[in-house]
Amino acid sequence: MEGIIWLAVLIIMLVVEIITLGLTTIWFAGGALVAFFAYLLGAGIPLQAALFVVVSLALLIGTRPFAVKYLKVGRYRTNVESLLGAEAIVLEDIDNLKARGRVQVNGQEWTARSLNDAPIARGTEVRVEKISGVKLIVTEKTKTEE
Repeated sequence: MEGIIWLAVLIIMLVVEIITLGLTTIWFAGGALVAFFAYLLGAGIPLQAALFVVVSLALLIGTRPFAVKYLKVGRYRTNVESLLGAEAIVLEDIDNLKARGRVQVNGQEWTARSLNDAPIARGTEVRVEKISGVKLIVTEKTKTEE
């Protein structure tokens, strides 16, 4: 009966992994597979359960960082997120105290504020550091960045 349970756990984990593609249950499917082999070799339930836990955790800890780093493909910054790190030109002096300032980035105008509260003059090249609501938070480019 344990063998059927381990196979069911294995199948369920694989189906969930196929549906989600989130690298969340594949590690436990590996643990279930090892526990199933232990069952076939005549191991008792406590050893099967221990192998399931140990192998699942070992796979999770040992391979997940690699899998997340190298197998997570197709992640592209889109929309506003794509503006982070972009260069912009100041169209209207940026002054946080007077709550004014505009920049142009990728052909679009945005309200802007200075990251360090220092005023930034019109015509200055800046870099987008953060986004707060509908405002770009920028810093002045240094000479070494140009």
